[in-house]
Amino acid sequence: MLKEFKKFLVDGDLVEIAVGLVMALVFAAVVKSLVSDLITPIIALIFGRPNFSQLSFTLNSSHFLYGDFINSLITFLTTGFAVFFFVVKPYNAFKARTRLTADPDSDVRPCSECLSDIPKAATRCRFCTSPQTPVV
Repeated sequence: MLKEFKKFLVDGDLVEIAVGLVMALVFAAVVKSLVSDLITPIIALIFGRPNFSQLSFTLNSSHFLYGDFINSLITFLTTGFAVFFFVVKPYNAFKARTRLTADPDSDVRPCSECLSDIPKAATRCRFCTSPQTPVV
């Protein structure tokens, strides 16, 4: 049983998942810092206040804190913006560059239009349907 547990720890994906989780947590801290330390002050320059949590109104003795919603919305949008432009776009560009220098023995190649992997013998891309010249 101890031998199986050791094999599970070493041969399984446990270490890779743990490393991925740790990196995700650290990356989340970096994105949070980017948004709160760089992007939020820019919003404060534009709108005059970096924190909208004090904005509220009362209607029939019910207190509506719409400022918290505005803060959450701004955080969501700026985080999405930061992740898209500083992670997704560079990562997609990196993947596109590495796909162009793929293994010559592979039976797939990148589409000339969308860079999706398609079979070398394909005459049309299954993703973007652009015509392709087969590679034999």
